Amino acid sequence: MRGREPIVPQRRRRIPPQFSWIDHRLVREGHVQGRSALALALYLFLVTVADAEGMSWYSEVALCRQLSWSGLQLQSARAELLQAELIAYRKPLYQVLDLSPVPAPCAPLLGRGGEAVSVGDILKHIAGGAR
Repeated sequence: MRGREPIVPQRRRRIPPQFSWIDHRLVREGHVQGRSALALALYLFLVTVADAEGMSWYSEVALCRQLSWSGLQLQSARAELLQAELIAYRKPLYQVLDLSPVPAPCAPLLGRGGEAVSVGDILKHIAGGAR
């Protein structure tokens, strides 16, 4: 059925063995740190109403009514959760994402003097042209 596919299929929510309504990793791994009360309230609501894969189809109007929020409050909370990669959103579909750690970005490659090395220099080195 169209519209039932997760937005981010590789991050389908899985219920961990110690599941107690809210995944303990949310706190243990620091996902709540620095989040606003609005963002945390929206996250709690979405976790509560989502299906087993984290999917929810609540409209903006319904969410604002349920949470007693303005449209701007909802947009702000949603943007914060999107930026934190706790949810995915494609109107009207929300997906609560799995809390599996996301790989950290690669650190820049540094030369002997501590300066960044260009991709061209790396390719030359691989090809045997620079030592």
